[in-house]
Amino acid sequence: MSKAAVVYYSGSGNTEAMADVIVNAVSADKIECSDFSAAKVADYDAIAFGCPAMGDEVLEETVFQPMWDDVKGNLAGKKVALFGSYGWGDGQWMRDWEADANAEGVALACDSVICNDAPDDEASAALEALAKAIG
Repeated sequence: MSKAAVVYYSGSGNTEAMADVIVNAVSADKIECSDFSAAKVADYDAIAFGCPAMGDEVLEETVFQPMWDDVKGNLAGKKVALFGSYGWGDGQWMRDWEADANAEGVALACDSVICNDAPDDEASAALEALAKAIG
């Protein structure tokens, strides 16, 4: 049986609500990004990373981005998925994040999931599908 983690940053609670949907759909450890590092990647077979769009549609820059930069080089061979919420824009932060993952050689296990504000029924269904892809 594989071991999964859901690593996230949430400022308003929307991305944490998304993380909860994934955790409830698959047995996974829920970890705030400030408590995760490259040293912990080896403990997991699958990791879903969640971060909302911040500022000018970028990843959160003080906690999440440094953690992501620390771990992304260690994700080869892992099932990896990305998710996050936004309140404006068109999802550019997720496209940039996916491109960064791909440039690092990270093979994403499924389509990324984004939702406007809190997850609705459609986003929850997509998050459950993401959970199955990594679980």
